[in-house]
Amino acid sequence: MKLLSLITILLSLTACSAQLKPYESKGEYMSGFENVWTQVKSDPYEKLPQTEVSYFKLSGEEGIGYSAVRTLNERADLLAPFEKLAHPNGICFKGVWKIDVETPFSGYFKKSSEALIIARASTAMSNTKSGSTRAFGFAGKLFPTMSPNAVSSEPSANFFLIEDLGGSDAEHYMDVELTNEPSVSVTLEALANAAYGIKVANAFGDADKNPTIRQLYEVSYLGESENKKIITPKWLKIEASSSQRVDAKDFREELTIKDSKPLVFNLFVASQMKKEQKDWQKIGSITFDESVVSSSCDRRLHFHHPKWRDDLDYALSEVE
Repeated sequence: MKLLSLITILLSLTACSAQLKPYESKGEYMSGFENVWTQVKSDPYEKLPQTEVSYFKLSGEEGIGYSAVRTLNERADLLAPFEKLAHPNGICFKGVWKIDVETPFSGYFKKSSEALIIARASTAMSNTKSGSTRAFGFAGKLFPTMSPNAVSSEPSANFFLIEDLGGSDAEHYMDVELTNEPSVSVTLEALANAAYGIKVANAFGDADKNPTIRQLYEVSYLGESENKKIITPKWLKIEASSSQRVDAKDFREELTIKDSKPLVFNLFVASQMKKEQKDWQKIGSITFDESVVSSSCDRRLHFHHPKWRDDLDYALSEVE
């Protein structure tokens, strides 16, 4: 009862939207895979930073409300240096997205699709080390080419996955599954940062509908003609392939690619439920061959959130 009362009070304090500063694009659009990756790896840290989130950083004309609007409206891959208010600590990768089985879906969910990908793994809030509650996240950016120097007029396709919005006590990033509709556990970390979490959720709720699920249509539309019928999976999940665990304290050290040993994540999609469980189908993999922890990874690489759409075709009549 006390917890419910606390949440009600916090909601009342944060529900009213401040007047947002209008967003003006300052991004670099047709930059291409090679240019983006070159920038991302140009300024590696000498020492892993431990950037702390702050409730007070969320307010102001360029606070979390402004950031939410920018994230939903900016299609650029690179921005002028900015602060990630919810996922400040991350590690970036380059690699290949590959679909190797038949699927009913469109774009780069189709069999034989291959694309270059730049991705960022992160934790929400401030904790980066095992022994603490961490909310693991993953953002991917697909480029519709296998030629690194190619520059396309088509924007990159972005997607977002999280393990659990409330965080978990998982010892390793490679032990968890990440999905575009994560669960929300009530953890001590979530309760300790309840005001922060509610303010962030309200900002994205004000900017868009259904912020707890990130739709995948940017990937299913990638490379398709405008008049083609597009079919999109409702859910996407990744998990590290077996035998890749590295026993490192900080998740960024765990995920660092060394000795030319690639890091592989398996791809799963679903669009229907069976016996109250998502009917996951393994469709391919993401193979990363290079990683970097850098200032540009944390402060310049931008991932566009797709705006909510009610008209998506999931192809299956049993979608819940």
